[in-house]
Amino acid sequence: MLILVFQMRTLIIDNEEQIRVGLIKQLKVFCPVITEIKEASGVKAGLKAIEEYQPDLVFLDVEMDDGTGIELIKQLGHFNFQLIFITAHDKYAVNAFKLSAIDFLLKPIDVEDLIKAVDKARENLKGKTLELQFQILQESLSSITVNEKKIVLKDSESIYFVKVSDIVHCKAEGPYTEFYLIPQQKITISKSLKEYEELLEPYGFIRTHHSHLINIKRIVRFDKADGGTLILENKQIVPVSQRKREQIMELLNNM
Repeated sequence: MLILVFQMRTLIIDNEEQIRVGLIKQLKVFCPVITEIKEASGVKAGLKAIEEYQPDLVFLDVEMDDGTGIELIKQLGHFNFQLIFITAHDKYAVNAFKLSAIDFLLKPIDVEDLIKAVDKARENLKGKTLELQFQILQESLSSITVNEKKIVLKDSESIYFVKVSDIVHCKAEGPYTEFYLIPQQKITISKSLKEYEELLEPYGFIRTHHSHLINIKRIVRFDKADGGTLILENKQIVPVSQRKREQIMELLNNM
C-alpha cells in the first residue's frame, strides 16, 4: 500500500542568526513533517526568498533591522502559505495575535509550543482564511476605534470574524466559552473564559462572576436585589458575585 507523507517547505525569516539556527535544530528534531528549510535575514531578503522558494510555511520575525514582519506581508499583497510569527514578549502585540487567531511563538521558542504550531499549520494549509485573519491582525495593531476591532473565533466547523463591540457577554461552560452576540447568536469555543478575559479586558469587558464576562456597553440595568444581577441588551440576566458588586456599582456610577 502506498503511504503518502505530507511535507512542508519551510522558510525562516529572522534577523537574529542564533534564533534561525536554534529553530532549524528544533524543527529537524521535533517536526519530521518539515524536510526542507530555507533562511532569510530580513524583509528584503525574505520577500525574495518567498518568491523563489514558494514555501508552505513561514516563520516570520515581528521586528527586523530593515522593517517589520507586518510590512513584509503587506508588501506581498497575496499569499498562500501558513504563517507563524516569532516575537519577543510584548503584551500589546500578543493580544493582537490572539484576536486574529494567527499563530505566534514567543522568544525563546518553547519546543511544545513549536510542535503544536507546526501541527496546526499542517492542518490549516488548505484553508483560505489566513488573509482575513491577517487583516484583523493589522486592525488590532492600528489605531482604529474599539467599535471596529474584530476577533477571530474558531469552533469545530467554522471560523467567525466578529466585531468585539457585537459581543454582549461570554459565559464559561466547563472548558468551553459561550459567546453571546448581537443580534441573537451564540458561538461555543473550546478555550477557557480566563483566556478571553485577558484578551477582551482592554476593550471594556469585566468579569462579574466566575462564569461570566460582560461588555459594559451592553448593560441595560443593574438590579441590586439578591446580591445583584445585570440585565443585558440581549435580555440575558447575569449574576454579580459579592466581591465584584462594589466594583460594578462604581463602574456604572462613572458611566
